[in-house]
Amino acid sequence: MRIAVIDGQGGGIGKHIVEQLRKRFPELNILALGTNALATGAMVRAGATEGASGESAICYNADRVDIIVGSIGIMLVYGMLGEITSGIAAALSASQAEKLLLPIQRGSIQLVGIPRSPLPHQIEALVNEVEERMSTK
Repeated sequence: MRIAVIDGQGGGIGKHIVEQLRKRFPELNILALGTNALATGAMVRAGATEGASGESAICYNADRVDIIVGSIGIMLVYGMLGEITSGIAAALSASQAEKLLLPIQRGSIQLVGIPRSPLPHQIEALVNEVEERMSTK
């Protein structure tokens, strides 16, 4: 199974996701896809198997993974302070990969009906979902 962790800006959220995935699944093939080299580097240092940066890398790999994880912002045009291009949002939306997204609410987007919880709890829930998906494949 191959999982893409997508993040931007400094890669802090992606870094934490990669760390927790690597702890639980030492042999997992984790592809770090950053909107920029700083984000990719943080995720690779956290234990991703390999990494690539930029719109082209994200679009190219969107259909070459089984699961895509990140914050909800990776699916929104201009998400993550404008780092998510229309090409990235379209490629991720069209990808056949399962998407497991953290409901991080920033800016003018509010997800109604989803309780707010600390980021570590959200990441733990995400890793549990990945484990569930892995057990069914």
